[in-house]
Amino acid sequence: METTLWIIQALTAAVFLYSGVCKTFQSEQWLITHGQTGVVGLPAWLIKCIGVCEVLGSMGLILPVWLKVMPVLTPVVAIAFCIIMLLALRIHIRLKEPRNVFTNIVLFLLCTFVAYFRLMR
Repeated sequence: METTLWIIQALTAAVFLYSGVCKTFQSEQWLITHGQTGVVGLPAWLIKCIGVCEVLGSMGLILPVWLKVMPVLTPVVAIAFCIIMLLALRIHIRLKEPRNVFTNIVLFLLCTFVAYFRLMR
């Protein structure tokens, strides 16, 4: 189970790291043309803020448990990503984007898995 948790954490962290770096350094138009349509109409500062939070959160999925320093932060970050995925799900449903809705559901389930099993340890 530990190996499965680490694989899911690494994959989920990689997804949020990529998304966060893109939101932090790319324009709204670039994000939209590359499939990150959830940023439509958001102010640039908010997009950058979300990006920075995703980058920091991706580190929070890995580092606390790996370094054994405040490992409770990992499930807390996973729960925060669950909340973000629910908010993103609402946006993508409104935009009628089934592919992005599916992605949000998968990421929500993966983060739920990480939060549950890291809290149980």
